[in-house]
Amino acid sequence: MPLVNYFKRAVKDNYMNFNGRDSKRQYWMFFAANFILSLLVGWIPVVSWIYCIAIMIPGIAAGVRRLHDMGKSGWYLLLDLIPIVGFIIVIVFLCQDGQPEANMYGEVPVDEYLQ
Repeated sequence: MPLVNYFKRAVKDNYMNFNGRDSKRQYWMFFAANFILSLLVGWIPVVSWIYCIAIMIPGIAAGVRRLHDMGKSGWYLLLDLIPIVGFIIVIVFLCQDGQPEANMYGEVPVDEYLQ
């Protein structure tokens, strides 16, 4: 099941990795897996809090790597702190295609689960 592989890649292999790039597919598959798990554990308050704290750093790191794929600094994630408008701007950034060539953050990400 690829969804599990994307989640495991983001959480286990890249827990605090803020370097490099993530493709649009890699980021959104992690996001989907995280959303599904959040719905499942959300019914148990203590487990929900533990899960939120545990997934915070990998979620931020995945967002930073996604922004790197477009040649933007990870600091753009701080736009989320601006009510409503900042959230919309960040979502638009995360939905854009990455740069098709290598940039200052690394080579073009290869999705090993599609090969």
